[in-house]
Amino acid sequence: MSQRSARRPAIFLDRDGVINENRADYVKSWEELRLLPGVLDALRTLAATPYAVVVVSNQAAVNRGLMSRHTLEEMHCRLHTLVAAAGGQLDAIYYCPHRPDERCSCRKPQPGMLLQAAAHLDLDLEQSYLVGDAITDLEAAVAVGVQPVLVLTGRGAEHAMLLDQQSHVICPVVDDLGAAVAWITERMQSNRRPAA
Repeated sequence: MSQRSARRPAIFLDRDGVINENRADYVKSWEELRLLPGVLDALRTLAATPYAVVVVSNQAAVNRGLMSRHTLEEMHCRLHTLVAAAGGQLDAIYYCPHRPDERCSCRKPQPGMLLQAAAHLDLDLEQSYLVGDAITDLEAAVAVGVQPVLVLTGRGAEHAMLLDQQSHVICPVVDDLGAAVAWITERMQSNRRPAA
């Protein structure tokens, strides 16, 4: 078996607006992190697939001084525990703490977090998906050959209207994470069906 075929595909998930409610003033504590409806069910469904589930999240609140790395990592640890208790699994959570003006390579739309995850987890990016609620999420996916999916939760409805005007990205637009998971698993199953 070649090394390429041994690589695992992934479903990358943005956090704020896909997994939990987005806040204009940032999600700065566990108490402010409110899961969106159906998220735990969707993550449980993903746990039964061959995909690694990887969160990739811009978290500029850290470098803006609004929350510490420790607080953010504690929130992510609690999120891991909550998802696991519901029968789901998060294989990893990557975050970018930088402000936009810091011009790093990890803040979406740059693909740094996806590349880092691919290297650490031996992922096959060309067989992977990214579910996001913003054009920057979609652009990060396209930059490395990952199939983007836009959800209408969070900032998604606003960004769906901007897709044609401001972006070269073509992707499915679905209601929420549950609908994205249904679309992805349907595609996965149709790709496995033998030719007639």
